[in-house]
Amino acid sequence: MAKDQLQVLNALDVAKTQWYHFTAIIVAGMGFFTDAYDLFCISLVTKLLGRIYYHVDGAEKPGTLPPNVSAAVNGVAFIGTLSGQLFFGWLGDKLGRKKVYGMTLLLMVVCSVASGLSFGREPKSVMATLCFFRFWLGFGIGGDYPLSATIMSEYANKKTRGAFIAAVFAMQGFGILAGGLFAIVIASIFRVKFNAPPYEIDPVASTVPEADFAWRIILMVGALPAALTYYWRMKMPETARYTALVAKNMEQAAKDMSKVMQVEIQAEQVKKDESKDYGLFSKQFAARHGLHLLGTASTWFLLDIAFYSQNLFQKDIFSAIGWIPPAKTMNALDEVFKIARAQTLIALCSTVPGYWFTVALIDKIGRFSIQLIGFFFMTVFMFALTIPYEHWTLKENRIGFVVLYSLTFFFANFGPNATTFVVPAEIFPARFRSTCHGISSASGKLGAMIGAFGFLYLAQSPDKTKTDAGYPPGIGVKNSLLVLGVVNILGFIFTFLVPEPKGKSLEEISGENEQEDELENKV
Repeated sequence: MAKDQLQVLNALDVAKTQWYHFTAIIVAGMGFFTDAYDLFCISLVTKLLGRIYYHVDGAEKPGTLPPNVSAAVNGVAFIGTLSGQLFFGWLGDKLGRKKVYGMTLLLMVVCSVASGLSFGREPKSVMATLCFFRFWLGFGIGGDYPLSATIMSEYANKKTRGAFIAAVFAMQGFGILAGGLFAIVIASIFRVKFNAPPYEIDPVASTVPEADFAWRIILMVGALPAALTYYWRMKMPETARYTALVAKNMEQAAKDMSKVMQVEIQAEQVKKDESKDYGLFSKQFAARHGLHLLGTASTWFLLDIAFYSQNLFQKDIFSAIGWIPPAKTMNALDEVFKIARAQTLIALCSTVPGYWFTVALIDKIGRFSIQLIGFFFMTVFMFALTIPYEHWTLKENRIGFVVLYSLTFFFANFGPNATTFVVPAEIFPARFRSTCHGISSASGKLGAMIGAFGFLYLAQSPDKTKTDAGYPPGIGVKNSLLVLGVVNILGFIFTFLVPEPKGKSLEEISGENEQEDELENKV
């Protein structure tokens, strides 16, 4: 470890919690609030889209999106997010965090608004337009992952850095909550203004023409929180760690942080010697950080398979406890209201509390312990749901099923869903930090696609007469849940590849101080 850390970086590490820390959390966190709202609000309106654009005259049940259209509408944002994580993660290390940060936000604002627009009124043109803009919306959202995490980690002090980064990620819970609440408000207003009978009484009249505006409003409002924080993002100076360690401009780093922290920091002169700088695909990087990158990428990948596949049994839960009655007993806006209410209750009871338990405890018990605890209990509750699965399908046992389901969600969020976001922003050198976080988060999105769509096919009944319309036979929900239990066990095992960054400076964790020592000794 280096005997003398750069003064500007040491000042950041030992700084007491100040107003600029909270400003950074709010500015970065509102991006994540928007990310969650935009990514998750589509699930609130897919049933409505099916009723509006895929109604079949004389059908017993309301229209639904065909499997390929449903996969495209729900999945195209994931593909965009994965691409954006890789691209903007790399760009954040090349151009600087601040320059790229504004681009991602503008893209999110424009594409959120455009998602609610469509060319023509035919189903194909509406869905094609929606998919096009949701891809680019996802691309912007993807950039927010590595940049928000990296900026917060580089601004924070070493004592509460974990809590600050986790607090940014925890805004995702509020974004999901806001999406559900706003959908409830819109559906309630439209239900009062445009009363309609249930589908089973009048299939055509059950979906009022004005319902076509409801889903557009819900999607477009996602632009507001992002637009409101754009000015503050542009006012934030470049992080001192990027300016000092990557751009090698000590004077500017000291000047920026003096202004932010309101203390005088002297610029230091450090000799430039790039002979010890190694590349991302070099043997030196593989030796120093290869296993760490494997650890962060694999645990995020495995976590998101399990996390995003939870919708496999969400519809069973909501139906079993009566939160969502059969579709034909409701009109289109009733269905939006009840889906939004169910998802809001899940977010309120398990998703949001789990995030904030992590914020409260991450700098006390550490990232490593929280991630192990999370994967362990996700495995326990997944098997508790799976092994006696027939028991939980009985009506009298539905409350126990909901409790176990909620606990699985809670320990995902008080566990690897938060820590896999935090750790990659701490353990890699400054010049690779954003890129490595982008690689790790892109691995997660790949897992999300497998969880959300692969398991949707896998969980279909082996009996082809009982599969959902358009789907081939699968291995069934019970066997799918067993596979997910094994995925959680693998996540637990791969966690041992990830080091504990609690209480250390970023340079100490990444080994950058050691490189500086080697340079000094060489000189």
